[in-house]
Amino acid sequence: MSTDFQQAREALGARLRELRLSAPGGRLTGTHLAQRLGWPHSKIYKLENGRQTATADDLRAWADGVGRPHAFAELDARLKGFESRIRSWRRQLSAGHRPVQDGWNAEVARSAVIHAWEEAVVPGMLQTAEYARHIFLRYSELQNSVRDTDAAVRARMKRQEWLYQGGRTFHALVWEAALHARYCPPSVLAGQLDRLAGVIGMDTVELGIVPLGAPLKVPAANGFWILDERLVITEDWHAELWLDDPESIALHTRIWRTLQESAAYGADAHSVINGARRALNPH
Repeated sequence: MSTDFQQAREALGARLRELRLSAPGGRLTGTHLAQRLGWPHSKIYKLENGRQTATADDLRAWADGVGRPHAFAELDARLKGFESRIRSWRRQLSAGHRPVQDGWNAEVARSAVIHAWEEAVVPGMLQTAEYARHIFLRYSELQNSVRDTDAAVRARMKRQEWLYQGGRTFHALVWEAALHARYCPPSVLAGQLDRLAGVIGMDTVELGIVPLGAPLKVPAANGFWILDERLVITEDWHAELWLDDPESIALHTRIWRTLQESAAYGADAHSVINGARRALNPH
């Protein structure tokens, strides 16, 4: 979890404590407020000490519970401020995967040049519908989220229209491991590998494959996307990070260029993809 995010969460917790201690009806203890809200006392402690991220409903209940309903607008603004950078999957997927895809589509649509690094999966911009379907299903099971798989797949496929518009360029780097990962049946993966081979040579796509045996100057860590040198989107198991500060953008750009030094392109990339394809049917 980022330092900036944790500091913002702790600052929000301090403000919650301040509101509790200065309640119009007199100072409230944590136990009293918890009883009033029907919460376990531990939740009061965690929120005030920045150990749990509040929801908008939590903040509204707190403001009402301490007798200051007008404070909700301020508290909610604080929450939205730091969650614009750290977007927890729990919140994002509360309505399913489709809204997340729509948000991505909006950002991609306003971009002209995209650089992507994926170490575990084929980039969404290059996925087949069936491959994407299995990816969404895996994450729905993991996060126990709303299963809106068909709508999410349609949204992801719509994003790929970007690849067929003039003046756009997608610079994709993929670790070879992603070509072998069996998130889906072999037949689906075979179709996905054929799709990858087919985009090599497109004037809007520059696809590099980093072979498993290639020397690496940096670890093949989390995937990330750089949109027009204005925004980096990356993710961890708990959240998706949207980073727009110059330092983060410069760092991820430097990492991408370093990984690119190990990538195979053109006929060499074809060879790596074909090797993964043959591995699906070794006999």
